[in-house]
Order: sequence, then C-alpha cells, then structure tokens
Amino acid sequence: GVEVCLEKPLKDTDGGTKLDLPAGKSTIQGEEALSFLRNRHGLKNESDLDRIGMQQKFVASMLRRLKEDTLSSPSKMLDVADAATKSLTVDQGIGSASKLLTLARELGKIDLKNITLMTLPVVDNPDEPTPVTVVPNPEKAPQVFSMLQDDVSFTEVKKQQKKAKDKQAALLNGPRAEASAVQVDVRNGGGPQGAAGETVAWLQSSAGVSRSANQGNAPAKVARTRLVYAPAQADQARELADLMGLPAAALKPSAKAGGEGPMTLTLGPDFKKAGVPVATPRKVDVPQSRADEKMCKG
Repeated sequence: GVEVCLEKPLKDTDGGTKLDLPAGKSTIQGEEALSFLRNRHGLKNESDLDRIGMQQKFVASMLRRLKEDTLSSPSKMLDVADAATKSLTVDQGIGSASKLLTLARELGKIDLKNITLMTLPVVDNPDEPTPVTVVPNPEKAPQVFSMLQDDVSFTEVKKQQKKAKDKQAALLNGPRAEASAVQVDVRNGGGPQGAAGETVAWLQSSAGVSRSANQGNAPAKVARTRLVYAPAQADQARELADLMGLPAAALKPSAKAGGEGPMTLTLGPDFKKAGVPVATPRKVDVPQSRADEKMCKG
C-alpha cells in the first residue's frame, strides 16, 4: 500500500471501482489505487494537469515506501519485482525479476531528496479563443529542457555542484582577448530565421567584435549552439563566450593548428537572439514533488 493525503474528502462514483476517501491520511492499494490515479474529479480545476500532480505525489510516496520498507528486505523486493514483470511490458534489459532486483538495489543508493517529479511548465493555448488546451511555457519550458540536456540537477545536489568543475567547464578558465581581436564567422544551424545576420550586427555594433562575418546557413543543422576554434584561439573563444553567454558545453576546440583564420560560431535551436545568454540556467522555478516530502505533514 501507498500512503496518500487529501485536503478534503474525495468521492468518485463514475468509475468501475468506487472511490471514497476521507480527508487526511489513507493507505491505498490495488484497484482503489488505480482509481485514485485515474481520477480528476474534485481536484481544483478537475483537469489532466491536476491529475498529473496527484499522480506525481503518489509516485513520490511510493518511492519513499519502497526505500524505507521494501528495498531493505530481499523477500519483499522479490515479491515486487515478480509482480512488476507480470503486470508490465518492459524493455528486455529489465525484463526479469532478477534484473529488476539489480535496478532496485541501484535505486536504494539514491537519496530520496534527490528524486523529484515535475510537470513541463505550460500556458493556455494562445491560438484558441477559449483555451481548452495548453502549450509549453515559452520562457520556462526551454530552461527545463536545457537543464535536462546538460544534466543539471533540479535538487541542487552537492555532487552536481562539484561536477561543474569538470574538464569541459575548465575551457572557460584563462585569459580573454580584446573584443576587437576576436575573429568569428557566424552561421545559422537551427536558430531563428535571420539569426546569423542579426548576431553579426549585434557583435559589431554592441560588443565591439568588428571582425565578425555573416556566413548564412550552416551546411547542416546542429543540436546545440557551438563555437569551433583552434587551440591558439582559446582566448578569443573565452571572450566571445563571455559576450554571448555561451556555456562551456558550446566550446569545441579543434585539432587544427595555428588559428590564423576566424573561429566558427554555429547557432542552434537553443539560441534565442543576440544579447540573450545561451548558457544553461542552474535552477528553474517549477513546482516539484520530492520523494522525501510526505504528503501529510503531521
């Protein structure tokens, strides 16, 4: 069973399994738990998003129960793994009770405070006169995706803070060239239309990078914005990274020697516009359900 907590009674007689839970703590399992997870009646706006929030709290509570009660007992773990393989269709990599046990042991090493669940930030669909659907929040959703892509912890784990001092991040350490000495060709590899030209105009007029040139569209699209440079141009790369707010992950040292020619900056889909940093945020203001937080505070 999994403990849930309700601010007010929850009653649903529409489904096949009747749901009738009081306010406060309840321990649910089986068909009742399934009905609870499917239900959205009596929840704020009675929307799918409200239901998702309750499902996340349930999963967080279930993980806490597994961690505190089940993972320490080999027999209980085997029962859960056996039930899971009979109830779920899973990848062959974890398609047996023994493999699920191995996964469970790994889960047991994770601190509950470092397990968090969240919903992609959304806003009402602006294309609908009366919004009935939602679309990704144009400001916060890209931040969430960026943090996921760069493996930035949403729970500010100390190990993650230490990880930031890795070899890639070290590329930003060192002297900077003067902006007037920076040579760079700018290409658009998936950014907004006209981004290369607008970026060059901004670099020349606002950032002092007079030796920048617009090279139009890149031969192929890139997944993320990147700056390719020769080892001898590292000081120029760091200066341009500062000016444009490029993350360490965007810096790509090339094997070519010398560095007489310009660097190549290819703008990707993570690029919004000149003057807006591309660097991944370290945190984002999005509601989360954490496995170490009990639904009932008492």
